[in-house]
Amino acid sequence: MSQDTEHTYNSSSNSQADNADDKRFIDDNATHDYKAENKQDSAIDATDAANTTENLEDHEFSETISDDDQASIKEVANDDNLSAPKSYASILVEQVIDAKETFNRSLGSLFTSAFTAGLEIGISLFVILAAFALLSEVLPSHYAMVLASLLYPIGFIIVVIGQSLLFTEQTSLLSLPVLNKIEPLWKLLRLWGIVIAGNIVGGCLFAALMIGLGINMKLFTVANIDAYAQHVLDFEWWVIFGSSVLAGWMMGVAAWLVTSARDTLSRIVLVTLITGSIGFLGLHHSIVGNIEVFSALLYGNTVSLMSYLWFLVVVLVGNTVGGVVFVAVLKNRTFLFDIAKVKEQTASDKAQAKADLKAHRPR
Repeated sequence: MSQDTEHTYNSSSNSQADNADDKRFIDDNATHDYKAENKQDSAIDATDAANTTENLEDHEFSETISDDDQASIKEVANDDNLSAPKSYASILVEQVIDAKETFNRSLGSLFTSAFTAGLEIGISLFVILAAFALLSEVLPSHYAMVLASLLYPIGFIIVVIGQSLLFTEQTSLLSLPVLNKIEPLWKLLRLWGIVIAGNIVGGCLFAALMIGLGINMKLFTVANIDAYAQHVLDFEWWVIFGSSVLAGWMMGVAAWLVTSARDTLSRIVLVTLITGSIGFLGLHHSIVGNIEVFSALLYGNTVSLMSYLWFLVVVLVGNTVGGVVFVAVLKNRTFLFDIAKVKEQTASDKAQAKADLKAHRPR
């Protein structure tokens, strides 16, 4: 091989090696930039997905809560692991913060949101009555009613995902700031009154307009409406009360589970399972029941005004007892026990640190 040829060959080899090194350098940098970009995007997503309890501010606590208690609450509520289920305390503190935001809303905003929920929840009954009328032609009435009731979750999904104010969902949630001495009782009672009024007015308007529309569309008949109303009313008062307590309990559990879920799909599944069970069991729900019985009062032949009002009072009280006692009180007590445990552990750690410091102090 001549020197010129060898020189050319070596130059070409060196050039190819340099190009390969350059390509490797570019690829490495691109990979590094891609990983860095992905890491940054993941960090942003994690920040966006973090729940409100991770950055609790001092102004979100009541003035009666001491600094030590605030520190303890922040510690047990810390929940920055997005791959794991939310902690018990994190769910509860998030619910308290959400409830405080509801307390701070204007009365007009509260009533409008509750009124909207009353309208939206009526969609469940509209679809149920249409399915019941259709199934009654091929099945015995009892089986048709049970199968139609499986459509119960439709209105609840619309309300919960749309974040309208539904009384039975908000019963336990709104009582938490009062139980923790953040808000006064009179504010809670006023708030409940506004939400109940909005839900009932919205539900009655839906019954007056949409149920009448369904009759004229021949989707269901007056007989179907009466049958469904009697399915709700045909019990002793104490049975209706006990059933409504269980329904309120389950709705409080639904609110808890919805807060614990990290994505919309999970929330839809949870709401479907809980409210579908309420419908399947025929439990008494005050807001849906209001539409069921009021529809029969307007268009049917079996419900009187007194029986409607009596039913509404019994079921409202039962739902309230179920939501507050079985969810808010018991869940809140568990949270307070966790706080006490953290405070005790913190005090123990401080005492141990002082003892260690004293032991290592030069004499």
